[in-house]
Amino acid sequence: MTRIINVGGVLLGGGNPVRIQSMNNTKTQDVKGTLEQIARLYDAGCDITRVTVPDMEAASALKEITSKSPIPVVADIHFDYRLAIEAAKNGAAKIRINPGNIGGNDKLRQVADVCKERGLPIRVGVNSGSIDRKLVEEYGGVCAENMTKSALDAVKLLENVDFDDIVISIKSSSPKLTIDTYRCISQQCDYPLHVGVTEAGTVREGVIKSAVGIGTLLAEGIGDTIRVSLTGDPVEEVYAAKSILRALDLRSDGITFVSCPTCGRTEVPLIDIANEIENRIRNFPYDLKVSVMGCVVNGPGEARESDIGLAGGKDEFLLFEKGEVIRKLKAETAVDEFVEEIRKLGEEKNKSKL
Repeated sequence: MTRIINVGGVLLGGGNPVRIQSMNNTKTQDVKGTLEQIARLYDAGCDITRVTVPDMEAASALKEITSKSPIPVVADIHFDYRLAIEAAKNGAAKIRINPGNIGGNDKLRQVADVCKERGLPIRVGVNSGSIDRKLVEEYGGVCAENMTKSALDAVKLLENVDFDDIVISIKSSSPKLTIDTYRCISQQCDYPLHVGVTEAGTVREGVIKSAVGIGTLLAEGIGDTIRVSLTGDPVEEVYAAKSILRALDLRSDGITFVSCPTCGRTEVPLIDIANEIENRIRNFPYDLKVSVMGCVVNGPGEARESDIGLAGGKDEFLLFEKGEVIRKLKAETAVDEFVEEIRKLGEEKNKSKL
């Protein structure tokens, strides 16, 4: 089991829930725009977000951003140790650096001392594209072994300046290499692991690659926090991460959505209906399994494990709960009625927990 790290009140590792992370794609200097995007990420279910800090203006903007953000904010730093120190002083909950390019041992110690003084962890980030050329030549290419060595060498730099409040990320754009590498490093240290497939691609391809890479590792018990890296709206990263966690029964808060693939029996525009319903309920804060099925013949039976479901028939729909038909709905109002029924059932379920 990994050790526990505190990121602005959110605990990573040690058997705590797997935390969802994303990264803002706004300019950090744009405080208003960044806070608006953080609010959207939070509403979608994000636990921790990261912002880039390329200059002192961005580091200064962190003071207002971190004071108003509903979730911890991580500062992403490259090369300049002064930016890391300023970000730490301005409220960052964690600092992301590569210890090997921060400017030498003395400067790294200054960053470590400030973080230690403020109780801030440091995330060591290593990607397959940043492996030292000598290591690549030694191993005959990029592989799990030299990626792991590179990450542990970076960790050693921090340990040498008396700092061990560390999270490790060690990513590749290849799901296979990502899996192999995290398997390798998980056997050699007990630091919490930030898991993800980097540069995974657009929403369509990126979600598939991330589900393969992240999902495989989580199923093996490897990974304490995850980010689905997508070329798109960061909110989509959060939705994808939640779906991966729910698929593995690692997260139960929120809607689990199920729909059938359609067949020749389908007599309703199920694809459009399913997409509309999924979009309308994706932020509902209810622990419910919701199904939208294409026919009334097998729909309720196939989805009997769902808390509530909708099955399409000719010019009508069946509303069912736990496989039992409740009533028929008119086609023209079925979606609105179904969404309202989900809301009611969710509210009842939440009240029963109080």
